[in-house]
Amino acid sequence: MFDSLLQAYAPLFVCISSGMILFRFIPANFSTRLGTLLYWGGVPLQSFMFGRRTELGGQTLLIPLIVMEASLLSMGLALLSWWGWQKFNHYNAQELSKQQQISPQRSLDVGAGAIFQTALPKEHVTRSRFGSFILAVMLGNTGFIGMTLANALIDPLYLDWAIIYNVSGIITYSLAVFIASYFGQSKTQHPWWNSLRDVLAVPSQWAFFVGLLSQDVKLPLLVESALQAMIWVVFACALLLLGLHLGSIKGWSHLELALIPAMLKVLVIPAMVGLTATYLGLTGEPRLVLVMMTGVPTGVVTLILAEVYNLDRELLTACITLTLIGVLVILPVWLAWLN
Repeated sequence: MFDSLLQAYAPLFVCISSGMILFRFIPANFSTRLGTLLYWGGVPLQSFMFGRRTELGGQTLLIPLIVMEASLLSMGLALLSWWGWQKFNHYNAQELSKQQQISPQRSLDVGAGAIFQTALPKEHVTRSRFGSFILAVMLGNTGFIGMTLANALIDPLYLDWAIIYNVSGIITYSLAVFIASYFGQSKTQHPWWNSLRDVLAVPSQWAFFVGLLSQDVKLPLLVESALQAMIWVVFACALLLLGLHLGSIKGWSHLELALIPAMLKVLVIPAMVGLTATYLGLTGEPRLVLVMMTGVPTGVVTLILAEVYNLDRELLTACITLTLIGVLVILPVWLAWLN
């Protein structure tokens, strides 16, 4: 198991740390251009090749249902955790007020009916922070970190499970776009069907279906080999982009709040998905794939949504960092328990 973990962790450490170092020496707009290139070129190429080697049928048809379960669990547990966090803060504020013989009363709209209150001066709860809290639990980095780990740790016979899980993530992404639109504060207000249009226009999902439908088309061996090699280039560039984002961190505010979605993302929801998979009769590698892909770190795509809809970028950045560390720690436990 040690050799497999070393093989899985090595590209993560090398590429992410390289990005953190290069951040100091590259132009400010480099990460934006790299992200755009990956979105329109690298990720669709990856999805196309995955579609060509994916076989649908049998137990793999359960994967979209598992993805939907994980999405609903993420939203539900995020809402409950947020409610508990606000109640805890409000109780502490009341106790502090009693001790100091003051009575600060501040009600803040959190986007769920303005039912929460807080008297902590440094915790101005807003709709955007609430939306970021939910997105941090929902959206995982399945396309890059998830597939990198799957390539290193999963038997090639079951790699299709990871690919289908990654593609099924469009379900989660669709929900995330609507959540970001609802809780965010975009400078320009758009009707809801614009969000639906954006979801349907994601190039990677169409590239996957093109690859799926072209499985019977034989490509020249040289072209096939070049495309397979490009997948690893896309992986490396995506991890480099993650390192660039981490290198841009200027502070670690909201770290305490970020611990809650990080624990849900890395521990609680993967464990519940693992129990569901066991109940459905899935064991061994298939169950490991589902748990591992569910528990990958919070995705960089959350920062893209944060830019578009003016969400809490600092909270999302803290969640990405904590979940990345958490996955590296918990992954050996998943391997030992599930495999």
